[in-house]
Amino acid sequence: MKRITIILFSLLSYYCLNSQKLDDSKVPGVKVAYSPASSGKYIGSPSLAILPNGDYVASHDYFGPESNEHVRATSKIYTSKNSGKSWREIATIDGAFWSKLFVKQDKLWFLGTDRHHGNTLMRLSEDGGRSWTSPTDGSNGLLLEGEYHCAPMPILEYNGRIWRAMESAMGPIKKWGKRYGAFMLSAPVDADLLDANSWTSSNTLYHDASYLDGNFGGWIEGNAVVNKDGQMLNILRVDDRSTLDEKAAFVKISADGKNASFNPNSGFMSFPGGSKKFTIRYDEASGLYWTIANVIPEGIKKDHKGKNPAFIRNTQALFSSPDLVQWDQRKVLLQHQDVLKHGFQYVDWMVDGKDIIFLSRTAYDDGIGGARNNHDANFLTFHRIKKFRKLLK
Repeated sequence: MKRITIILFSLLSYYCLNSQKLDDSKVPGVKVAYSPASSGKYIGSPSLAILPNGDYVASHDYFGPESNEHVRATSKIYTSKNSGKSWREIATIDGAFWSKLFVKQDKLWFLGTDRHHGNTLMRLSEDGGRSWTSPTDGSNGLLLEGEYHCAPMPILEYNGRIWRAMESAMGPIKKWGKRYGAFMLSAPVDADLLDANSWTSSNTLYHDASYLDGNFGGWIEGNAVVNKDGQMLNILRVDDRSTLDEKAAFVKISADGKNASFNPNSGFMSFPGGSKKFTIRYDEASGLYWTIANVIPEGIKKDHKGKNPAFIRNTQALFSSPDLVQWDQRKVLLQHQDVLKHGFQYVDWMVDGKDIIFLSRTAYDDGIGGARNNHDANFLTFHRIKKFRKLLK
């Protein structure tokens, strides 16, 4: 009888599991890509670019136990010819992780690592993302050899150079956060971007356990930003698990890109969503800096006091600032009341005329159990903020 009961229970479980059907009807935005939790491969590193002809290009990679992120990671490329209303996969790239799409010299580039803590690579596509160069050596896209970390962060053009924040993962303590050191890569705007000799690296600022009264867990995923005084900055996500009041680190970069410096007494500043990846861009039309960040609403702070702020990812909001110090919330963009299995994160965004367009790594209900957790996203979603500057009125 016991054996029969076990068999019946197994059959019932199998039937219930297989009777579930994918239902993404409630997922906000336009679905670009999907990977169910059962696959063991999760959606990572959203990246977005607009081609000179107006087409959109998007990318993501896979992470998780069934991915090859630690060996030779896989990235997918998608395109939209109708302003993001629909998307089509056009390429798979072998050996691309944490990578950022960007357009320079009227060409499409892809800059990141080849795996989790891998070499820094540059790829070039001259057909809108369908085919890509293969990095082989220092003259053909292999920019840095070693263990490096990054995310799809902004590629900024300023003062005749392009700038991109990076992290070394070769610190003396091989633990998350403590192993990372912040630095800046830059190159002349008209240089051969596949040639490692075109690029200048600043010195690297590694983890310092004395920062934040001993509560400094590390810094990663920096933004290349120029302040109103013309100072190049690397503004980084900060790990501080002692408080839900989040902050960012402001590292100064010299004009030639060779020197990075940080004052721990003045360099940490309050920043909404600063413990998660955020992207800052300056908008000339409004004269303001803008960011989309994983803010923690006051009600959530009350309910999750004592928790690590980096794990609260259920709200994305749009903020603006005149000076990179004072940030004003303009609109909640994405939100779900559940914190554990719903997340909107790693947003990459751009200004497109009067609108902001953005991609989100989204953990959400799918009719078959949803995401594994709020971090291990099962969707890549596209969104538009129409006439975003009107939010200032």
